[in-house]
Amino acid sequence: MRVAGSITELRQLRRDLQGSIGFVPTMGALHAGHLSLVEAARECDHVVVSIFVNPSQFAATEDLSKYPRDLPRDLDMLRTAGVDLVFTPTPEMMYPPGYQTWVDVEHVSQGLEGQRRPGHFRGVATVVAGLFNLVQPDFAYFGQKDAQQVAVIKQMARDLKFPLEIIVIPTMRESGGLAMSSRNVYLSPDERRAAGVISWALRAISTAWDDGEREPARLRELGLAVLVTEPSGQVEYLSFADPDTLRERQTASDDPCLVSLTVRFGATRLLDNMLLPASLNTREGLTSTLGVSPSG
Repeated sequence: MRVAGSITELRQLRRDLQGSIGFVPTMGALHAGHLSLVEAARECDHVVVSIFVNPSQFAATEDLSKYPRDLPRDLDMLRTAGVDLVFTPTPEMMYPPGYQTWVDVEHVSQGLEGQRRPGHFRGVATVVAGLFNLVQPDFAYFGQKDAQQVAVIKQMARDLKFPLEIIVIPTMRESGGLAMSSRNVYLSPDERRAAGVISWALRAISTAWDDGEREPARLRELGLAVLVTEPSGQVEYLSFADPDTLRERQTASDDPCLVSLTVRFGATRLLDNMLLPASLNTREGLTSTLGVSPSG
């Protein structure tokens, strides 16, 4: 495994990779969810991973300095996973003095997390566009857990004519059902246990859908009824939206639906989601349904 610590070095090492390239962008603090993306990317001839804690996607109220970082551990994990090339830029490389070009994906970034974290998706889209340009992958792999991010990146890739395909991999979960996230390290043991209520709520909603319930208001009531059984969790939103546009679903429909929610335990915000019907929560279903598909 080669590690590129500069853009010049990345470009030199990238030229040596012949064949298809699978790319996994990360912010480090790797876990089994990241490794599932790497494993999927190994269907390509070469796997490239980036590790970059992107300052432009953190709001002023979010503590960038506390984001978990352990580069030696991350590199050991990626080496064991069979990654070919890792790019570890600094903020000064990605945003040099005088930097002034930003990518705004307008409509799909406005609700949900975009409403609560202004500027977040501008930072995400900008850095991912830069990484796509540097790595020039054939396929890029993202996790279902960040469903709105996937929709934003798919729209950006289509609009900017990136010659690649976005692949979405199902969410990896801990034994209690909690979606794997780098931020889970912030949870106390009691909070981690309590956070299992998120997956219970999603299962209750999925069961109701399977039983024929389609009314968003009723499905929301069922989910909230489960979430309130854990008083230590503070629900920020429970959304039922069109998977392509992320517009809130107002009326009953048999069309696929994206259920997403954020619940705060202590100081930690936890995101989760699923597609309805549950059969869509596969690689094939997610890639074709979650957000627009880039044209090739």
